[in-house]
Amino acid sequence: MVNLDLCYTPAVTLARRIATREISPVEVVANSLERIEEINPKLNCFCFTYPEEALEKARAAEHAVMKGASLGPLHGVPIAIKDFTPTAGKTTTMGSRVYRDHVPKKDARVVSDLLGAGAIMVGKTTTPEFAHDGFTHSPLWGVTRNPWNPDRTPGGSSGGSGAAVASGCVPLAEGSDMGGSVRIPAAFCGIVGLKPSLGRIPMTILASVFDNISHFGPLARTLDDAALFLDVCQGPDEYDIMSNPTPLDIPHPLPGDVEGMRIAMDIDLGFYHVDDEVAANVERCAEVLASAGAVVEEVDLGWQRECADAWLDYWNVYLAAFFEQHLDTRRDDLDPNIVTMFESARKMDAIAFKRLEFVRTRQWERLCEIFADYDALICPTTPAEAPHASGSDADQLGETPDGKMLSNDMTLVFNNVSQCPALSVPSGMTANGLATALQIVGRRFEDLTVLRIGAAIEKLRPWAHLRPPL
Repeated sequence: MVNLDLCYTPAVTLARRIATREISPVEVVANSLERIEEINPKLNCFCFTYPEEALEKARAAEHAVMKGASLGPLHGVPIAIKDFTPTAGKTTTMGSRVYRDHVPKKDARVVSDLLGAGAIMVGKTTTPEFAHDGFTHSPLWGVTRNPWNPDRTPGGSSGGSGAAVASGCVPLAEGSDMGGSVRIPAAFCGIVGLKPSLGRIPMTILASVFDNISHFGPLARTLDDAALFLDVCQGPDEYDIMSNPTPLDIPHPLPGDVEGMRIAMDIDLGFYHVDDEVAANVERCAEVLASAGAVVEEVDLGWQRECADAWLDYWNVYLAAFFEQHLDTRRDDLDPNIVTMFESARKMDAIAFKRLEFVRTRQWERLCEIFADYDALICPTTPAEAPHASGSDADQLGETPDGKMLSNDMTLVFNNVSQCPALSVPSGMTANGLATALQIVGRRFEDLTVLRIGAAIEKLRPWAHLRPPL
């Protein structure tokens, strides 16, 4: 039988217990594989698993422990990799029929770093086609579901990774975030998700190294696990010209002291419609931070819908630049939403595209003013609880009678200012038993600040003991 306590043991703790011979990596990996076998028919969070290979690596990891070899910080810990991220010799479909048989020749840098730290990849997790959506379903792999309620979405595009971590299949999973694709699943699945500052984790998988919205990041159940992922995977890497040349000295465990910190709070960022339960849970987190000695003050960021619209236009062109070549030859194999996005991108002229940066500049200038007085900004990660699993981002877009934007997320606007780290941590539950989340945004490259604030909330409002009813 599956050992649920082991399923929900943090990666940091597993690595320590393995290193001290309290538990065998074979037992840990076998338990992970059993949990996947139990959960995946319900949630569809894995598209590939590697049981024989993973157990073989676990036996090798056990042998290394017994002979006293030098061990990496994730030695013997099972992890999952998103099916958007290249893995050497293993099919990487990106959720697309077009890439059904695509087998990369080399690992992404983030994968080689995790495996080099001793982690054992047990499988690859589902993603919408080309990671294009805040919901996880694709023509190739079908619908992925939320552990808290399988009728709802786990978010996207790293929804498979989010569901895998939240359901106890693995303690740690990799995701990519171009508009919230790590933070949205973290929010809907009740776990931790980090979009590090631009270039903190090298991005080496795109045809352009000059893109400025793309990040790798961890999905985890604890802040210390997320911090360990960041520590293992941070650069620099000369092949990523955007990679940050100065690595962080990340403390383990993370400090959770926020005494004297100044934190700004804006519930709607100026233009989003936010559900009452989501807002109330953010305010409770603010109260907790204030009780710990932080100064938390409401501000009016005053952003407008043009900030989100600029990202949406940029995203259409981004996807088209990398994948539009398939539109004329494989249209019937593509997700219909992808077709619409590619067609929209073809209509945008170069001057209009460049002027999107004007909107981003105005957005940054206002955020700069906030950061002149505050160490961080807090707001919701998503403005509502998880929608139904079969929906899409396009279905969610709209406007309330008072002019507020209806949306699936409040994350994409912070990819417009990607140098700023953004962390999602659980903030509470709704009356429907679904998770809500707080988003913590830091000054440029100050990843440690958002982790510190997240650790304070985790200490005062712990969530790691919560388990979905599966």
